[in-house]
Amino acid sequence: MAGRDRTTYTFRHGVTPETMSVISSKNKIYARPADNGDSGNWKQIGVVASFDPSETRTIEPVRGIGFGDHVAELVPGATDPMTLSVVRTAQYISLLYQVFGYKGGIDGIVRSLRHHKWPFDIYQEIVLSNLEHVVNEVDEVRSDFVQDTFDGNFSKGYQAIVTAYEGCWFSDYSTSFAADTALVQENVSIMVTDIIAGEGAEYLYTEDSYDLFNDSSKSNILNTSFNDGTNNTNA
Repeated sequence: MAGRDRTTYTFRHGVTPETMSVISSKNKIYARPADNGDSGNWKQIGVVASFDPSETRTIEPVRGIGFGDHVAELVPGATDPMTLSVVRTAQYISLLYQVFGYKGGIDGIVRSLRHHKWPFDIYQEIVLSNLEHVVNEVDEVRSDFVQDTFDGNFSKGYQAIVTAYEGCWFSDYSTSFAADTALVQENVSIMVTDIIAGEGAEYLYTEDSYDLFNDSSKSNILNTSFNDGTNNTNA
């Protein structure tokens, strides 16, 4: 929700079970709403029915004539921009445009995608379970990969896996007012320029791939050599 209605009953927090499995009630989405003024503070978005990130990229097969029906290599192509599909219940004082910073609804004149002039950012927290086993595992790995939760719950032992979606634009918007359904929901698809592990995370080229992949998990195909005898220097 926007900042102004954070104190209403619709923004009350309930009890969330502590489980080994990730559950949606521990997935917190933040933005900087239209009524935020110049503070730039992140506010948690309420009454989000679904938040669905998805991305794809083309994998191109390399083949060569004379070598049979064989794939020489698979080459990853450019990754398409990530898309976030968001469904949220419309609120009289904080419509979806307002939540992400556009001055629509009671805040201003924005009524259409054609009125969107600036990109915005979204921040996601997957709050970690406080089960002893989870806490112990987190303590054993490098602490850089988890951060304190925004709402100050770290004092209670809560941390989160965070993702920052930067340079976001709405690509489509829809809503529906139906005679047989009272609830009105807003649906948007959001295209993302970049995705990083929290604000300020950097992905620099380095020979040390520790932060990106476990070396022992690399495919055996990378270590396979093949000699069919045609290059035998002793022939």
